[in-house]
Amino acid sequence: MREYSYWLDTLPNRESGESRIASPKSRATTGESRISNPESRATASESRIPNPESRATTGESRIPNPESRWDVAIVGAGYTGLSAARHLARAGATVVVLEREEIGWGASSRNGGQVLTGLRLEPAALVARFGEARARQLFDAALESIARLETLVAEEAIDCEYTRTGHIQAAWKPAHFDAFRDQQALLARVFNHRVHLVSRADQRSEIGTGTYHGVLVDERSGGLNPARYVHGLAAAAARSGAAIVPGAAVTRVERDAGGWRVTTVKGVVDARDVLLATNGYTNGAAPALQRRFVPIGSYIIATEPLGADRANALLPRRRMAFDSKHFLYYFRVTRDHRLLFGGRAEFARADADTTRRAAAILRDGMIAVFPELAGAGVEYAWGGNVAFTRDQMPRAGKLDDMYYAGGYGGHGVAMATYLGEQIARRIAGEPIDHPLFDDRFRALPMYRGTPWFLPLVGAYYQVKDWLQ
Repeated sequence: MREYSYWLDTLPNRESGESRIASPKSRATTGESRISNPESRATASESRIPNPESRATTGESRIPNPESRWDVAIVGAGYTGLSAARHLARAGATVVVLEREEIGWGASSRNGGQVLTGLRLEPAALVARFGEARARQLFDAALESIARLETLVAEEAIDCEYTRTGHIQAAWKPAHFDAFRDQQALLARVFNHRVHLVSRADQRSEIGTGTYHGVLVDERSGGLNPARYVHGLAAAAARSGAAIVPGAAVTRVERDAGGWRVTTVKGVVDARDVLLATNGYTNGAAPALQRRFVPIGSYIIATEPLGADRANALLPRRRMAFDSKHFLYYFRVTRDHRLLFGGRAEFARADADTTRRAAAILRDGMIAVFPELAGAGVEYAWGGNVAFTRDQMPRAGKLDDMYYAGGYGGHGVAMATYLGEQIARRIAGEPIDHPLFDDRFRALPMYRGTPWFLPLVGAYYQVKDWLQ
């Protein structure tokens, strides 16, 4: 079993231009195809990305022009940082992107590729917290983020398999489907956004299981290959003139005359402005932001190729899917007919141990939803960090005189692209106002970057899932 994102094996090989999707037979010698005995996997699994040199990356081996002062130094080469770099470079700024690992190494290649309408908070929660007018602004911003992603993909001709599939939300309990009726009415009345419901009796037209109690269908969402997208975005930023430096872990950011001095393991960068685009991987180099973003692990498994007929029976319309639990499952079918099945199986930051435990939990969950997959092999398992804020809303703005964007709460594919561009417009000097900008972003009380409270939060949501 490969313990890294399945999407990385779909990246084009730099030399041959072919996708790196090995045939199922060629994997037999590299690891277990099932998770039936998690304790035996340590020597059989691949925990590191093989042959990183063969990946389609766009990056500098060292910091270019070390004596120069850059207009903007961006920390993090994920969707946020690369989108911002592209915009700033096109506006004429000199931009360097500093990445601790490889391009897109974090959440930008470890997600499920779901491009969803809305935000982390449900529409009713948005209205209750912000009122109808403000909630409508926020919801519209989320829709605008999808439109902006679609435009960018088309403008830059990024081959990332983007398709407007729509999504389904599946009711875990009968009461949840009743709540969908209220949500449908609210979306139409307040947000002018149409969805439709499919009852349990008819739901197999959307999802091949009787586990759920009806589904809500939103036609506006989409899906893409996240690794192909982030590498396409990196190529677009580089074509625009941005320098991208992988392996340049930032150890310190400090004020100097006229700007900032950013110390990395590859040298020092002087810049007029700094954008922190580290989201769920923010560390002690940015202590103020670290106190505001809580990293929580999200985990995914990917089956062996199931064949077209078998895969199509699971999700006949190839929609993005998730359910209505707090400890939710999310899933989709890939282009090569695998089922990707994810969730917050461990309410902790992702590491090798939590990923292995979560993989076993997710496989049990997958079989509970789709019993016919009991004999299907699982060939990939991986985890990564999403970042939550204290109110589960994304943010962008200025903090301690540095710019930032993040806190997407698992809804970041389109929003990270969009907020990266929005904050770049502000850095470039545009007098831009935005409902998600916040220069008074409050820290979490008694939090210094180590989320000691996650087990308690996880237990709370488990109880809610039992009771609601």
